[in-house]
Amino acid sequence: MPSTTDVLIVGSGIGGATLAYGLVQHGVRVTMLERGFSLPRESQNWDVKAVFHDKRYVPQEEWMDKDGQRFRPGNYYYVGGSSKLFGGTMMRFRERDFEALEHAGGVSPAWPIRYSDLAPYYDRAEQMYQVHGRNGADPTAPDGMAPYPYPEMDNEPFIQAVADALKNVGVTAFPMPAAIQNHPGGACIHCKTCDGFPCKVHAKCDAEVSAIQPALATGLLTLKTGCVVDTLTLSPDGCLVQSARYREGGVAKEISAPIIVLAGSAVNSAAILLRSACPQAPKGIANSSDVVGRHYMAHNNTALMSMGWKQNPTMFQKTLSINDYYFGDKAYPYPMGNVQLLGKLQGGMLTAGQKYVPAFVGSLMAQHSVDWWVMSEDLPDPQNRVTVEDDQIKVSYTANNLEAHQQLVKRAVGMMKDIGFQWNVAKFMGGLSVSHQCGTVRFGNDPRTAALDSFCRSYDHRNLFVVDASFMPSSAAVNPALTIAAQALRVADHIASSGLHAA
Repeated sequence: MPSTTDVLIVGSGIGGATLAYGLVQHGVRVTMLERGFSLPRESQNWDVKAVFHDKRYVPQEEWMDKDGQRFRPGNYYYVGGSSKLFGGTMMRFRERDFEALEHAGGVSPAWPIRYSDLAPYYDRAEQMYQVHGRNGADPTAPDGMAPYPYPEMDNEPFIQAVADALKNVGVTAFPMPAAIQNHPGGACIHCKTCDGFPCKVHAKCDAEVSAIQPALATGLLTLKTGCVVDTLTLSPDGCLVQSARYREGGVAKEISAPIIVLAGSAVNSAAILLRSACPQAPKGIANSSDVVGRHYMAHNNTALMSMGWKQNPTMFQKTLSINDYYFGDKAYPYPMGNVQLLGKLQGGMLTAGQKYVPAFVGSLMAQHSVDWWVMSEDLPDPQNRVTVEDDQIKVSYTANNLEAHQQLVKRAVGMMKDIGFQWNVAKFMGGLSVSHQCGTVRFGNDPRTAALDSFCRSYDHRNLFVVDASFMPSSAAVNPALTIAAQALRVADHIASSGLHAA
């Protein structure tokens, strides 16, 4: 069907939602197709069994790994996308993350933009997502940052004692930048069910709360839920994307717009482009460079439980981060990454999927633990890729740059032992933990090696943009949400100022 919209956006996660918010501020009319529906506010939102054992909010779909084994991915299909269950961490990439950076396992490539290009949009994104933090506390933070919109979240007494002890052994644990409504009048109640849970009181500044709801209030955004986009179609000359074909309630439909934007996640956006192969684009839409689906990244991640004799009564634990080893140290000169507190682990969370761990053991461990997420950069490899085989998504991934990650885990365990936590359990999460997926439709300055230009516009089709974590040519070693949001605001300004939406 023809559309009266200026811009069609597929997907309502951080990228698509922030782009829509930015566009409507310019008076641009936007239609958004979201495959899911609004996540219900219900008692199960904060129920460990429902969320971690029953996987109530995980989609029923299956993907394949590199060996053809099926698995249920940790994607979430709701208004607001996977941000509905994120932990609220919104940290800027470091200035050096935008440059070619040598790692133990290879070189992380330079971006087609620099930190200075994104800096004003980081400022805007932090305002939009109500980020709490403290300037000057992070030793690796970029220079010249605007003050955070809100002061940092306070540490509860047990965690403050951990921060003080770390300081005494030379480790800087700084306030984690958090998109949580912790300010006066904010909805946060400081519960244990933040990281990995939906927020029943909408205190997390996710894509729905901070972007979609205010965009809908302008009357310029039309949100259509339950619409699963399968393919895009091209004009006869292949220069334009003509329409998006989707299913709504089992009925096949089609919609067109002057500009079409994919923002369905790094895996799903790549899959749509590949699935749309046609005579004008035999390798898939936007894929003359043959990079679509390639260079999949998702970070090297380890969950670390550090246990001592004392019980940890903390409710809201996710308040500290450590970047002392981000670019290496005297003993190891290569980048290692970021360490940050997790939301407080609970017994039922530990035993989910663990056949041989009794519930009482998991609960006892959780009562005495401080819980960390140890995160390192994985490097873009063209063989780590998303493909579509018989309409089935396949994610072929082999972890890399693991030496640096192991060094970071070693340091994280060592610093906790230094302050009295002698029992440490580290669990490597592997590459199919898809919450930080990125890199599959990379941007760059050369159309021979990149699918998108520096404004996320397809080199092959002048009215197609991809604005989710797909565009990222490297993963850095911090959570990607704020960088996705900042680039989305930058792209919104570009589309509005260029007049492309009125074509």
